[in-house]
Amino acid sequence: MYSDDIAIEKIRTAVDYPAVGLHIAGQWIHDRPACRQVVNPSDETPLGPVPGATPADLALALEAAQDGFEQWRRVLPIERAQLLMRACALVRERSETIARTITLEQGKPIADARNEVQRASTFLEWDAAEAQRLYGSVVPAGPRMRQSVLRLPIGPVAAFTPWNVPISSPGRKISGALAAGCSVIIKAAEETPGTACAFVQCFIDAGLPPGVLNLVFGEPDLVSTTLIASPVIRMVTLTGSVAVGKRLTALAAQAMKPVLMELGGHAPVLVGEHVDAAAVGRLAGTAKMRMAGQICASPTRFIVHRRSYDAFVNAFAQVARDFVVGDGFAPGVQMGPLVNARRVQAIESLVEDARARGARVAAGGHRIGERGFFYAPTVLAEVPAEARALHEEPFGPLALCVAVDNMNAGIAMANGLPTGLAAYAFTNSMEEAERFSQELDCGVLSINHFGSCGPDTPFGGVKESGIGREGGAQSLEPYTTTRTVLLNTRPV
Repeated sequence: MYSDDIAIEKIRTAVDYPAVGLHIAGQWIHDRPACRQVVNPSDETPLGPVPGATPADLALALEAAQDGFEQWRRVLPIERAQLLMRACALVRERSETIARTITLEQGKPIADARNEVQRASTFLEWDAAEAQRLYGSVVPAGPRMRQSVLRLPIGPVAAFTPWNVPISSPGRKISGALAAGCSVIIKAAEETPGTACAFVQCFIDAGLPPGVLNLVFGEPDLVSTTLIASPVIRMVTLTGSVAVGKRLTALAAQAMKPVLMELGGHAPVLVGEHVDAAAVGRLAGTAKMRMAGQICASPTRFIVHRRSYDAFVNAFAQVARDFVVGDGFAPGVQMGPLVNARRVQAIESLVEDARARGARVAAGGHRIGERGFFYAPTVLAEVPAEARALHEEPFGPLALCVAVDNMNAGIAMANGLPTGLAAYAFTNSMEEAERFSQELDCGVLSINHFGSCGPDTPFGGVKESGIGREGGAQSLEPYTTTRTVLLNTRPV
């Protein structure tokens, strides 16, 4: 189904799209040549230019980050926590404005945008508390010898964040780095810069000293190579594609810098023999199409026991056919557009390839409308093993259904790709659930639901899906270094 443009223009014009700028050394910079125009993906209208950082701007940001770190590292943990909580309060106070900005530039339904803003605020809360628990240790030693292990901020951080979660991903990285005592240069996505600017402004208004948090946009290769090669930067973190993650990791390795990489996935969903297959299919339909499938943990490869297969696919396809697609500001819309024309073309290519190889289109399989980047929620059944979509992350509203005779084959198929971020499984057997927990190659496994990690549990992948974890009791670890101090207390 498609939601018409009823009164959407009135809603949209009530939203002021912010002026996008670089933020360096406590100052907003708007007068640089545009590196991109932000486009509303629902109707393809331009929203505004994105200024690109020059080499001189990046040099200034590095200098600011070094100065900011020297100041911020000396701020007491309780004071860092208090500032994060002030910023958190401002994010919540401005949540509606920020959410509307997300929907304007990224397209997701306004309800999803509001949820993302609230999710980002929980990261600030969690890391504010963890800032006060960055414990070291004392190791027993002989007389007049004290052995201490200290956890110290690693230094200025270069952070790179994507367009699909334009406040949630910056929220994880900025809050973790600042809580640990680091300064940050964040290169946010040029597709969704207004959200990043609004988020950074919350920290400025909370009283963060100049230089501690810097925001840049620009030509990706220039920004990444300049920042990562600089001796100022001591740690690199990215949420993005596998290809970009490998590129940035290689750059960091040349300078022996640690990385935190949360990269792409192609999440399998195992559906067992004795579940309510129709009920699971209905759950899958809603989970898959959330945010148009443009999230790294989106369930995509549905590997279903043959006895459950038909009921599952039929229920899944019905949900997809009934899904309301349209402008994210329209009442009742469940799924917005893809972020740009390239994503639409990528989905079209994968669907046509699967069709040509014998897949059956159970729902969708076509674009919607002539304006905006809308693609119908699509369910492909009987997808052959050689179809590209089973090997390339679709990152869109495309679900791939495959029948297997047993869960041995299902686990082998689930583990058959080089990625391993999220996975899902549905079973009424405790023995089978335990087996999935032990044998599925993934960083996060959700059993009998499609939920994801909150701030209190670690999130990240295995294999090519990343290095390190964000969140949980170890959320600040990537932003710290361990120093062992061996103190001889004898007079010299």
